[in-house]
Amino acid sequence: MDKNSFSSDDEKFMRLALEQAQLGSFTTRPNPAVGCVIVKNGLIIGKGFHPKAGLPHAEVYALQDAKNHGFDVAGASAYVTLEPCSHYGRTPPCAKALVESGVKQVVVATLDPNPQVSGRGVAMLQEAGIEVRVGVCEQEAKAINAGFLKAMATGLPSVRVKIAASLDGRTAMADGESKWITGSAARQDVQKLRAKSGAIITGSGTIIADNPALNVRLPSLDLDNITQPKIVVVDRSARLQHTDNYQVFKKTDTLIWRENLPELLKTLVSEYQCYDVLVEAGSTLSTTFLQLGLVDELIVYQAPCLLGDSARAMFAGKFDKLNQKLNFTLMKTEQIGEDLKMTFAPKPQST
Repeated sequence: MDKNSFSSDDEKFMRLALEQAQLGSFTTRPNPAVGCVIVKNGLIIGKGFHPKAGLPHAEVYALQDAKNHGFDVAGASAYVTLEPCSHYGRTPPCAKALVESGVKQVVVATLDPNPQVSGRGVAMLQEAGIEVRVGVCEQEAKAINAGFLKAMATGLPSVRVKIAASLDGRTAMADGESKWITGSAARQDVQKLRAKSGAIITGSGTIIADNPALNVRLPSLDLDNITQPKIVVVDRSARLQHTDNYQVFKKTDTLIWRENLPELLKTLVSEYQCYDVLVEAGSTLSTTFLQLGLVDELIVYQAPCLLGDSARAMFAGKFDKLNQKLNFTLMKTEQIGEDLKMTFAPKPQST
């Protein structure tokens, strides 16, 4: 559909549906975060979001919300951030619920590349005589579920590398001391990155030096409903065993990985349904991810301090020519406490 055919009301109602989707962004893994708004005669009569895998989807909650408030949804329009599913899984298909509700129109932000859905939800709605329009606020909807959409389309997760550094690009003192370069607000923000991640990847050197827990422990994040991310320790030198007395091995499902990184990413999707991956590691492992072109997003928390040239650098790569440099697009900047959070998207490497 021509994107210009969407009205300002379409965008307004879809943005409200996107706000609903965000309410589940910390709790839905491995399912995508989806929101739905039901509109009739220009008024919102129902809204809902998918809170957790195994529970009803957004459309069902929105329809029930309308019913609970005494509204008849027959002839209404449903605004949904992701194509309604058409298959029976842990819950019945959402497309079927919409058909049975009597809505006359469904507006979808983006299609679902999941092979079990992939256009079938739209087809089910259209076969029932419901008008379907796709593409309003599409890029915003894709951003909410970037990992899920990438994994369904390619078999690889979305990879986010997080680095905390000083103004002079240093991440630790020469002896490895690094607690804490950034302030408490930045560290709390990292907790949110962890909560959105299906897996956290670190290196054996980080485990040995810092003994981190790498868990989500921010009380404001509804910890009872958050699935703790799977921890992966890349240990190519075979320095660690599951019986070692480090915090990450208190979790029995912590994975020690000694093979190549692309295969690790494929395994995280195919075997563990981890679609969003956070790399919290030293400069060697982070650099490897960047140089292999495996990174979708680089997040740098820059603290207003200088650590000096003997401190450890945030990037361990070595280039002989300027044209070998890695280039990025700055997507967003935020001040988090006294620190600056910068989000970058890698540019394709020149050949």
